[in-house]
Amino acid sequence: MFMTETPSIQIAILAPTLAVRVGLRTLLSVSDSIRIVAETADPAALQDTVGEVDVLVIQGQQPIEGLETLVEVEMKPGLLWVSDDPLAAQVLRGLPFSGWGLLPSETSSEELIAAVHAIYQGLIVAPEIMLEALWIESPPEETEDLVEQLTPRETEILELLAQGLANKQIALELAISEHTVKFHVSSIYAKLGATNRMEAVRMGLQLGLITL
Repeated sequence: MFMTETPSIQIAILAPTLAVRVGLRTLLSVSDSIRIVAETADPAALQDTVGEVDVLVIQGQQPIEGLETLVEVEMKPGLLWVSDDPLAAQVLRGLPFSGWGLLPSETSSEELIAAVHAIYQGLIVAPEIMLEALWIESPPEETEDLVEQLTPRETEILELLAQGLANKQIALELAISEHTVKFHVSSIYAKLGATNRMEAVRMGLQLGLITL
């Protein structure tokens, strides 16, 4: 009985530094089903090989123009963006990739490999908080709908919430007690009409109270 080999997924890595490229390669190479065919810091260097790539893995703030040129080939690759930018989903939504995904920089090898396989199948992969950005509209000109304006400290804490920090981390960052942080978070929820962190961050972005 003959065994049929599972075709490998062809990967290209686009990242600004050698250290990051080596790190991504190390994490992805754990899987026998993934084959890395190119690594570079310059999108233009992938022009000749992108047609053979199944999934493009990028890290950092890549120029949109460079990404657009990479999907002009007939067989468009999928894209996995390793980024902590919560608004990155809005960028990728407008680009014609066959499938795409977003993962934060603190991502395990297993999560990277699973995401690559899902994107290879044409799926969208991302943490829920990053997908929330798809429904964020342009901030209104006025914030008069707020019951009460946020204080400078509350705005500061809202910005840290948007960065994904837990209450204990915020307390350490601002040199205040965790109890005080919880008090401010509750006040933020009340003023924004939010019931959880994601809603509070989304409202803060919509109202132009914070930027990321």
